[in-house]
Amino acid sequence: MALYITLPLLLFLLFTPGALSASFTIINKCSYPVWPGILSNAGTPQLSTTGFTLQSGESNTLSVPVSWSGRLWGRTRCTSDPTGKFTCQTGDCGSATLECAGGGAAPPATLAEFTLNGADGLDFYDVSLVDGYNLPMLLVPQGGTGGNCTTTGCVVDLNESCPSELKVMGSDGSVACKSACEAFGDPQYCCSGEYGTPGTCKPSSYSEFFKTACPRAYSYAYDDGSSTFTCAAADYVITFCPAPSTSQKSSNGQYPEAVDTSGGSKSSFIAFAITTTVMAFCHLF
Repeated sequence: MALYITLPLLLFLLFTPGALSASFTIINKCSYPVWPGILSNAGTPQLSTTGFTLQSGESNTLSVPVSWSGRLWGRTRCTSDPTGKFTCQTGDCGSATLECAGGGAAPPATLAEFTLNGADGLDFYDVSLVDGYNLPMLLVPQGGTGGNCTTTGCVVDLNESCPSELKVMGSDGSVACKSACEAFGDPQYCCSGEYGTPGTCKPSSYSEFFKTACPRAYSYAYDDGSSTFTCAAADYVITFCPAPSTSQKSSNGQYPEAVDTSGGSKSSFIAFAITTTVMAFCHLF
């Protein structure tokens, strides 16, 4: 009798949509509030929220369908006016509410980008400064296997060192750093028009500023080779303003490596469940 109960349960866990969903844990280590925004790509499942508040030191964990693709960012300096209209000085998504509801980040904004369960079952992820920069971000895969499953991000504060012609100024100094494309609209910076191919769009002195500071982040549109990472069946931790002891490059110039703190990856669970299912069939017959 136990076998007849166990077998359907295992099959349910294996084949029920969402049973093996990924998780995004979003942590705010900034000394100020951050309002994460989330945009799902067209045709991909929507998450339970598209925007929320994280006070300093707070975190939030979201369940993410394994087929999800989209982007995540942090909004800063957000306020509501007397009519209740919600706006942010950086990363605003134009919805006038806490939830972004299909709106993307107004540049400049540091972006975490994901395509889960893509080619060969791998997750593709990156941190992008193509649309500029507004706050430090660290992206760490956990519990995953295979691919190029490693930490990425931009962990330094670029707002003060940003070239003056790219700075976005607030009442108390620089609050964000534009991309050259956003600042000047020149096709050679935007990789558009006659510069719309990898062969014609090359790094500029401005993209090199971002790349030197954040070697693993996208610095311009065709910066794929050193900026896209892959991992199978991972969960992800996204940290705003990561603590220096865990975020800064070490003395050998390397980021901290991703670690498995999940107590076993989802791929290991799948292998275990399949093995148990086969054994159950054998005992039945």
